[in-house]
Amino acid sequence: MPSDDPGAEQPFISHLVELRDRLIRMLIAIGVMVLVLFPFANDLYAYVAAPLLAQLPEGNTMIATQVASPFLTPFKLALIAAMFLSMPYLLYQLWAFVAPGLYQHEKRLAIPLLISSILLFYLGMLFAYYVVFPLVFAFLSGTTPEGVAMMTDISAYLDFVLTLFFAFGIAFEIPIATILLVAIGVVTPEGLAHKRPYVIVAAFVIGMFLTPPDMISQTLLAVPMWLLFELGILLSRLMLKDRRAADDTPDGPPAGAAPKPLPGAPSAGDVDVGRELSPGFDDRDRWHPMTDAEMEAELDLIDAEDALAAKTPTPQTAQATSPATAEPSASPTDPVEDKIRRANQLRDLGSDFAARQMLYQVLEEGDATQRQVARNILSQLDEH
Repeated sequence: MPSDDPGAEQPFISHLVELRDRLIRMLIAIGVMVLVLFPFANDLYAYVAAPLLAQLPEGNTMIATQVASPFLTPFKLALIAAMFLSMPYLLYQLWAFVAPGLYQHEKRLAIPLLISSILLFYLGMLFAYYVVFPLVFAFLSGTTPEGVAMMTDISAYLDFVLTLFFAFGIAFEIPIATILLVAIGVVTPEGLAHKRPYVIVAAFVIGMFLTPPDMISQTLLAVPMWLLFELGILLSRLMLKDRRAADDTPDGPPAGAAPKPLPGAPSAGDVDVGRELSPGFDDRDRWHPMTDAEMEAELDLIDAEDALAAKTPTPQTAQATSPATAEPSASPTDPVEDKIRRANQLRDLGSDFAARQMLYQVLEEGDATQRQVARNILSQLDEH
């Protein structure tokens, strides 16, 4: 029986049912678009074939070498065009399925990237049709040997232009891929800029494989890929600059001021070994996100406990250590508390993705107080 709580975790079967429903909606949307475009399939094919027909020698036409090609080829074009035109709705269905499992900051990043990726894909197709096709077909028709009539099969032509549409549509997604890699911390804008020579060579190699065997189409794909790569670096730098500006905004006490203790929390000198740091946080109903000042106070309490535990010898160590051989020794650092400190350092450096991974480990390994501290830090990261 499904839970009444909308935030409760749903069983695996319910996810499959939702995925099935959304796939059905996607197929219905494509079917509706096919029904709308099918009466105009021949006109649509004539529009796509216009760049080639404009370059054919006078008297030459396109041909159909198979019996069913005059029907199947325009129908195939109408089906693929229906998928392209339905892409915003299809991606919306995928987004609606995935969005409930994302954090708020991930949603804020994903929505503009999703919209930008759709627009860039369409822009790549328009660039191929209005810029690349006229130049490529003019070059190919101009290099036709004497005595050879250039009469292209309609099915082969459709496969050719669809390949170029897809290649340029994907190539124009380079800024999105660059921003995503920088956002998750895989690379940095400086590292990408350092690899610029390799990217330029790779762009020409990819253009060689995705375009016809001529220098014009290869160059017309490689150069935009390089320029879009530079655009991705620029946008990723602006994104990191805005993130650092938001992180540097002071919302706590001035630098050098003593952190204000939490309400009801004892001072560092009154901390007893083994006592809970913040008993109020064990009650989930009383939890609220910490401010930066409260977070510093919580970490100071953890440091105070470590220092007090290091100075207080246990009965076993007191018996095992004689006065003549006694040496000061500190207790081993709690690895979970060390991960909390490292997560805070990573957050201050702007590496939110790495900080989150560290905090997820704390949620799995830490005690109740440490897990609560990790939840507060994650909440602060979501607010940025």
